[in-house]
Amino acid sequence: MNNKAMYQLTYGLFVLTASEDGKDSGCIINTAGQVTSTPNRISIAVNKANHTHDMIMNTRKFTVSVLSEKAPFALFQRFGFQSGRDVNKFEGFDAWKRGFNGVPYITEGTNAFISAWVEQTIDLGTHTLFIAQVTDMEVLDRTPSCTYSYYQANIKPKPQPKPETAKTTWVCTVCGYVYEGETLPEDFICPVCKHPASDFVKQG
Repeated sequence: MNNKAMYQLTYGLFVLTASEDGKDSGCIINTAGQVTSTPNRISIAVNKANHTHDMIMNTRKFTVSVLSEKAPFALFQRFGFQSGRDVNKFEGFDAWKRGFNGVPYITEGTNAFISAWVEQTIDLGTHTLFIAQVTDMEVLDRTPSCTYSYYQANIKPKPQPKPETAKTTWVCTVCGYVYEGETLPEDFICPVCKHPASDFVKQG
């Protein structure tokens, strides 16, 4: 069985946002899609390690901002490479507005937002699947949506060649995290994006 067949599936990329007790947070996800049109429902799968996950569990509401091909790498760094438990991801960031549901949506590097109210949750072990009814949505820009493939090819910085004297490194193909060591443990989990060792490539 070739696990890389999963890479052939097409994915969009999104900023998932939530608000609780006057605090805003968000994270990058690649699992959002429409599941029914009448009523209009969407689903998202969120890693339980994400602070945004807990906020949604508590408040039952969220907003998905659809990233476009204009999205800068800095947007992925802000919402994808740090935890909302440790930092305020909205500090010093002005490219957002608050929606009718009280949750922020991102206004730059995105082409639409969809707000929703959670109707059902399904425990998937490491993740929770949220089924939610759409409460508001708007098109913000006509730029094509950013797919995972487009992000890898055009937005994410390419790894720099390793100097001959440098240590052996393993780079996460999802977020760019670098692990140093001659071997990468089979059970290693990326501390940034939570992806497994199979998503790392050896450099050098």
